[in-house]
Order: sequence, then structure tokens, then C-alpha cells
Amino acid sequence: MNGYLVTFYTEINQRHKNTPIHEWLLELTRELGFKGATVIQGSEGIDHTGRLHSAHFFELVDQPVQVQLALSEVESEQLFTHLNQEDVRIFYVKTPVQFGTVGNQKGK
Repeated sequence: MNGYLVTFYTEINQRHKNTPIHEWLLELTRELGFKGATVIQGSEGIDHTGRLHSAHFFELVDQPVQVQLALSEVESEQLFTHLNQEDVRIFYVKTPVQFGTVGNQKGK
């Protein structure tokens, strides 16, 4: 299937509606019926303003986080329409990809 890999970049302490954005994005993914999302916590990163974020012992609230979703074109449009209606501010990268599943379903 052709679609998009959408990656959101945030920090562990960034919130939307009193919920960490990465958790809010996961819940939104579930509500919209999308079939997959992955949260990746990083040790260090530099944001779009050039500021360093890290997960050092005393700075865990500044830890970088990525949320990745493989979406069809329709799902991508649905997600970004919803995000614009929510008026949430979050940096993202949207890359065209081909995705799918290989192997058989034996044993499931």
C-alpha cells in the first residue's frame, strides 16, 4: 500500500489538553481507527529552533519523543484535518512510503 510515514517530534513534557502530546496522539490514533503508532523516546535531540533537549537524570521532562504512524493518503488527510481543528502545535515530517505486511498468518 502507498501512503505516508508521519513522524511527530515533541518532548515528554509537552502537553495538549493537560495530557502529554505523545499520549494524546496515541489516543487520537485509536479514536480515528488507525492500526498502528509507535512512540520512540530519545536520549538527546535539537529542535527546530536549535535548542538542545536531553534525557539526562535531572532533565527527564525535556526528553525528546517521536510518534510515528504509517498511514494511507485518506488516513493522513483525516489526521491533519483533525489536528487543525484541535489547534495543536507540533512539528512533523510527512514522507511518502510503501508499507504492508509480509509472511503468512499461521498460528494466529
